[in-house]
Amino acid sequence: MTESLDIGRISEEVTRRVRDRLTQTSPRGKSLIPVGISGRHIHLTPEVLESLFGKGYQLTVDKKLSQPGEFAAKERVTIIGPSGRAIENVRILGPTRKFTQVELSRSDGLRLGIDLPIRRTGDLSGTPGLTVVGSRGTVNLREGAVGATRHIHMTPGDAERFGLRDGQIVRVRVTGERGLVFDNVLVRVSDRFALDFHVDTDDANAAGLENESLVEIIP
Repeated sequence: MTESLDIGRISEEVTRRVRDRLTQTSPRGKSLIPVGISGRHIHLTPEVLESLFGKGYQLTVDKKLSQPGEFAAKERVTIIGPSGRAIENVRILGPTRKFTQVELSRSDGLRLGIDLPIRRTGDLSGTPGLTVVGSRGTVNLREGAVGATRHIHMTPGDAERFGLRDGQIVRVRVTGERGLVFDNVLVRVSDRFALDFHVDTDDANAAGLENESLVEIIP
């Protein structure tokens, strides 16, 4: 009898091997890491998800993301800011979390009339609120809109190899025609992570970055 194949596991293993090959060494002897561009999106609690889509609703996986266990859902929402302007088709990322957080670029914040604070994930105290509209309901968030701190996900093995620690602040160098150096990049270390430098679309466009572009860590 032919054994069934775990396509999801095979896909994750292929992705891991590709990303391992991308971790190269620059001419200056520094390690290069791949970029993951983070477009606007929202993380929801189970309670807010039900308020937006109905009692007992479960997110539908559209595609897996670079971080293990995370996925982009097929479901989308509309967000409305204090300006009265709306941004439609905002992607929901799953699975659900203990907090609802809307991650936007500065350009998005200006459109919505929000002075967007830069925060680490989950640090939502005093952040602006906005309105979220789903297919079955609307939720008025008192807080939760942020610009995500630039950060690097890495495993403990990566951290040891790079000589870095969780919570350390580093710089990241981008080469090329639009080369620049990003300051204030947070290092996040967990055995649940895959190696990635996460920036929003504003930062990526400024530096001419694409997904899987290679950048250099400067401790």
